[in-house]
Amino acid sequence: MELKINIIDAFTDELFKGNPAAVIITENWLSSDLMQSIAFENNLSETAFVKKINSKEYEIRWFSPITEIDFCGHATLAASFVIFAHNNDVNKITFFAQAVGSLSVTQNNNGAIEMCFPNKKPTVVDKIPSGLLNGLSIKPVNVLLNDQAYFVVYEKEEDVLSVEQDSEQLKQLAPYDVVVTSRSSKYDFVSRYFWPANGGDEDPVTGSIHTGLAPYWAEQLNKKELVAYQASARGGKLIFLITDDNVYISGKAIQYLVGEITV
Repeated sequence: MELKINIIDAFTDELFKGNPAAVIITENWLSSDLMQSIAFENNLSETAFVKKINSKEYEIRWFSPITEIDFCGHATLAASFVIFAHNNDVNKITFFAQAVGSLSVTQNNNGAIEMCFPNKKPTVVDKIPSGLLNGLSIKPVNVLLNDQAYFVVYEKEEDVLSVEQDSEQLKQLAPYDVVVTSRSSKYDFVSRYFWPANGGDEDPVTGSIHTGLAPYWAEQLNKKELVAYQASARGGKLIFLITDDNVYISGKAIQYLVGEITV
C-alpha cells in the first residue's frame, strides 16, 4: 500500500525552524499498530493521521514515535496547512478528536492559521514531586498542573533559556510532561517543553501546551492577546487570543517534503 506523506514545519515561515510534523490523509483509518509504526519510522515529534469526512470536516489522531497522543497543536497546524493548500475554496475546517472533541481551524488572509482549542489553564500544585525538583537544574518559583504537564514558572527569562533537565528524573512524572516558562523582554512570555515520558527530551514548538500557558500568562499580565516564543534550538512564534472557554492559537507553516511511503 502506498500513502502520500507531507512534512510541514509548523509555527514558522522559515524552513528548518518551528516544529516539523508529518501528515497522512486517508479515506479510512489504518490500524493503530501501523500508524504507530509509521510514526516511529518518521521519528518526528508527531505524525498526524487524518481521515477525511468531507472537504470541511476531518477526524484526526496524533502519534509520537512511542505513543498515541491525546492532543497536538503543531501537527494540527501542519494538517490544516496541507488541507488548505489542496482546497483553495475552503478557509475553515473542523477536526474531530476523541480526547478533545471538535476543533475549528481558520486560514486568515495573511496566511496565518488560527486554531480554536479548549482553555486548559493549570492550577497550583499542593506538593511538588521530587522527580520534578531533581529533574531540573534551577529551582521553580511556582509550579502548576493541568491534564498534560507540570508548569514550572521562573522569575527570569535567562532561567528558561539555561535550565538543564534530567530525562530519567522527569520520566518519573509520567503521564505528565514538563514546561518551563517566564516573562520575556521581547515577547509576552517564553517557554521550553520537556517530554521524555511521551516522546523525546525537548519538543521544538508545542501548540497544545500553550492552551495552558496562554491562559496563565493572560491572567498574570492582565491581557487577552499575547505573543509567545518557544525557545528550543529550532524555535517558534505563537499568537493568542484567550477567552474563558477557548484559546485561539495562530501560526504559520511551510512545506518541507511531499512524498510517498510504502507499507
